[in-house]
Amino acid sequence: MPHHPALHQALRDRIQSAPQGRISFAEFMDLALYHPQGGYYTTKEAVLGHQGDFVTSAHLGHDFGELLAVQFAEMWQHLGCPQPFLLVEMGAGQGLIAADVLGALQNHFPACFAALSYQIVEKSDRLRVAQQDHLAPWAGRVAWVTLADIADDSITGCWFTNELVDALPVHQVVMTAAGLQEVYVTLADSADPLLQEVVDTPSTPRLADYFAFVGIDLADPQYAPGYRTEVHLAALDWMKTVATKLRQGYVLTVDYGYPASRYYSRARAQGTIQCYYHHAHHDNPYSHLGHQDITAHVNFTALERQGERCGLDTLGATQQGMFLMALGLGDRIAALGQIQASDPATVNLAIQRRDRLHQLINPMGLGNFVVLVQGKGLTATARVLKGLTVPPLM
Repeated sequence: MPHHPALHQALRDRIQSAPQGRISFAEFMDLALYHPQGGYYTTKEAVLGHQGDFVTSAHLGHDFGELLAVQFAEMWQHLGCPQPFLLVEMGAGQGLIAADVLGALQNHFPACFAALSYQIVEKSDRLRVAQQDHLAPWAGRVAWVTLADIADDSITGCWFTNELVDALPVHQVVMTAAGLQEVYVTLADSADPLLQEVVDTPSTPRLADYFAFVGIDLADPQYAPGYRTEVHLAALDWMKTVATKLRQGYVLTVDYGYPASRYYSRARAQGTIQCYYHHAHHDNPYSHLGHQDITAHVNFTALERQGERCGLDTLGATQQGMFLMALGLGDRIAALGQIQASDPATVNLAIQRRDRLHQLINPMGLGNFVVLVQGKGLTATARVLKGLTVPPLM
């Protein structure tokens, strides 16, 4: 598919006006995903779900959001049942999780629901419209805000994201005989391909500082010339913002990734950049510009240490499968196994739903996502959560 014309022109203009005629990979990724007129997330009408480019946990039924509601209700109780209890979701997709959370709290935890204020931070105008349509039954309970709207030290509740951090722009770096260098993006000599890479001195000392921060020694022989990977400065900035705006409560991050020791291993010598286009994935971020997702796995050690540096305590990290089982997903699977019906349609629906539940906990897929929970201003009791009643990952 041809590049999105608005993004194509924006990239040309940005690169031509940049010093030395190049931009960092992070700036390229930010434009490719979030440019107002040509970015993947800001212009595509349907990027998520079975008809889009990839499926999230929310597209496998109501269970993911309903089980999250169980955890949110416990958080509310641990915080002393505050009014209001703020749930802030950043990057809410089509609003599916929000709808399932709101419905579950309304039906099963009415006192928590009565105290609830659900806030959504969403960059995409198109997705915001989809969210407002999907969440119309709770119009008085949901508000759309910007990060700037949320005052520092103002949130009592939980800040929640699902598959957001992997889409934050990353810098790319490569080890050379001269040491750590950064990957830049410049215009190619011909129109196709539009872009090409160059390697040069890092644009900021934060890139080298990042590795020391997460406990990675680039002098290790495994980081030989040619070793290429990502640096997640935007994720650090995001975590600082979240921690600053939280007065008391929790930060719950669900995404795919690794602790730093696994992220920066010899096995990942070319990094973790993945692109998704029509449910197929590849590693060329310069194709289908404006029409494909570009992601990088999350460095959870970086999120954990940045949170601690900014006043958050790490309460635990576990796999999504274990987290959901602790919240009651196993009981739902068992209940489906008890269905005895002569109606083939009922049996088939039960089998399909059981398959979707197993996808949520599949250790080769969504079940291997990491759930990181951090907290601020919590009592000893409030630090113990039902979803974390499994051994920690790190």
